[in-house]
Amino acid sequence: MFTGLIEATGKVLSLEDRAGTRRIAVSAPKVAEKLREGDSVAVSGVCLTALDISADPPVFYADLAEETVARTSLARLKPGSVVNLELPTPAGTPLGGHVVQGHVDATGTLLSLEPVSSAADLSVTDWWLRVSVPDSVARYIVEKGSIAIEGISLTVAKFDGSTVTIAIIPHTYAHTNLHTLKPGDPVNLEADVMLKFFEQERRQKTAASELTLEYLIANGY
Repeated sequence: MFTGLIEATGKVLSLEDRAGTRRIAVSAPKVAEKLREGDSVAVSGVCLTALDISADPPVFYADLAEETVARTSLARLKPGSVVNLELPTPAGTPLGGHVVQGHVDATGTLLSLEPVSSAADLSVTDWWLRVSVPDSVARYIVEKGSIAIEGISLTVAKFDGSTVTIAIIPHTYAHTNLHTLKPGDPVNLEADVMLKFFEQERRQKTAASELTLEYLIANGY
């Protein structure tokens, strides 16, 4: 389990296509030294397995399955790409963000990332992030609720049914990969798992309420 609080960013050093997988090498000065072979690590919100870890230089490798490449923003990676990194949350650690599984639901499209005030110092201003989201994720988005974008735990400021707007503080802008992205780029989306559970329970209750006497008789019960 992760919390969506990014520990550091890393840089993709190389990509190698193999039979059915794509292996990436990530330079991770603040993270690689904490990893052991087989550990989980969230790379821009995607839970991957760290392999062939080196402390000097601080690098780890990970294999991307075809499904991962096809369904996440990791498909756009190239040497030099910046990725967000987070290690799993140890048991008993305070939950600073929200529960993030590292299981991407879909990708959205970055529409814009603009300063709140164009006249302000860009190093200290807040930013407005706008992302177009698919219907499969939109059903789990509520204003003031949580969503993980590129693995970052964020709070929804506005939602019109297809576009989510989020206020980005200077720290998040500077210490994640958001400032390296451009309009049109795909971004990983993971809906709040608590809303998924709520929706599942609602559907089950709705199905149960539709189990009427007339339905039972009509179906031979």
